[in-house]
Amino acid sequence: MQIGIVGLPFSGKTTLFRTLANIHLETSALHKKDANIATVKVPDARLDKLTEMFNPKKKVNATIEIVDVIGIQKGSSASTAFSSHFLTKVRTNDAIIHIVRGFDNEETPHPEGSNDLLRDIRTLEEEFILADLAFLEGRFDKLESDMKKPKSREEAEAEIEVMKRWNEILQSETPLRELEFHNDEQKFLKNYQPLTAKPLLIALNLNESDVSASKEICAKISQSIKGTKVRIEPLFAKIEMELSGLPDEDKEMFMSEYGLTESPLNRLLRHAYDLLGLQSFFTVGEDECRAWTVKKGMNAQQAAGTIHTDFFNKFIRAEVVGYKEFLAAGTLVKCKEKGFLKLEGKEYIVKDGDILNIRHG
Repeated sequence: MQIGIVGLPFSGKTTLFRTLANIHLETSALHKKDANIATVKVPDARLDKLTEMFNPKKKVNATIEIVDVIGIQKGSSASTAFSSHFLTKVRTNDAIIHIVRGFDNEETPHPEGSNDLLRDIRTLEEEFILADLAFLEGRFDKLESDMKKPKSREEAEAEIEVMKRWNEILQSETPLRELEFHNDEQKFLKNYQPLTAKPLLIALNLNESDVSASKEICAKISQSIKGTKVRIEPLFAKIEMELSGLPDEDKEMFMSEYGLTESPLNRLLRHAYDLLGLQSFFTVGEDECRAWTVKKGMNAQQAAGTIHTDFFNKFIRAEVVGYKEFLAAGTLVKCKEKGFLKLEGKEYIVKDGDILNIRHG
C-alpha cells in the first residue's frame, strides 16, 4: 500500500520524507525525477513489547510505502502550478498525507506571504476537485461516442449514470470521499482512481511553541474540514528532525522538554496505516516476532495467506489470542490455561492485535 505526501511549496513535506526515511527506513529510498519513494516501518509499541518478552532473533515491523510526490512548483505572482504529471502521480497512491504549513521561517517565507492553514488545505482540495471534474469531462466525451456503438451502448449507459452522480457531488465542491459508494461504482473507483476519493490525512506542520496548543488548533480546523475519511494531526517537522539525530536514550528526555509523550511522527504513521484500512496481527516465537499487515475485515484463512500461500490453501484452524489477553497472562501456556487461547475456523474475522498460530495441512 502506498501513501503519497503532498504539500504546497515550503510546507516541509520533503523534510518530513527525509526524516521518515532516516528513522523508519526498511529498504533503501529511491530518488526519482517525479517522486522520492521509501518503504518505512510502522511503529508499534505492541510489537516492541512482544519482542521484549520473547527475545527473538529477529523483529519485523509492518511496512508501508511513502512517496514524496514532486510536481507542485512555485509559479509567478506567488501562485502554485499543479502539473498534470503531478496529479497523475498522486492518482496512483492509495491515500494522501497533505502537509500544511503552520510554522514561521523568515528565510523561506510562505509563497502566499502568510500562514493560513484553512486556505492551504482548501487550495489543494479545490485543485483535486477541478482535476476530477476535468477527468469526468473527458469520460463523458468518450462515453457519448460509445453510445453510438451498439456493442458498447449498455456499458456506456451504466457508466454515465455513475459519472453523473460523481459530477453532481464534485460540482457542489464536495470531495468524492464523502460518498457511500455503491457496488456498481467499485470497478470505476479502481480503474480511474479519482483524487478526491482517496483517504486524506492532513498534517499541520506547526511551530515548536505550538505543542501545548496543538489539540486546540487541530480541533478548530476539524470544525471546517469534516469527513469520515479525513484525519487531522499535528506535526512538528523541526522537532522530528532533531529527534532523528539523537540516540534512543536521549529521545524521551528531549520530547519531555516539549511536553510530548511520544513522537508525533510515530502517531502520524499509525494513523496513516489505519486510514488505509489496514491493521496488524502478530506471530511470535524465539526465532521471530512479526507484525503482518491485513485489510480490516479479513478472515483467518485470508490472514494466513499473507504469511504463505500454503497456509491459505491448507488452512485447518487458527490458534488466536488477543494482545491484551496475552499481556495479562504472560505466556501462551497460561493463555491456554485461562481459556484466552481460542481455536478459530477460517471465517473468524481477525482483530487488530490478534496473535495467531496457523494450523495447516
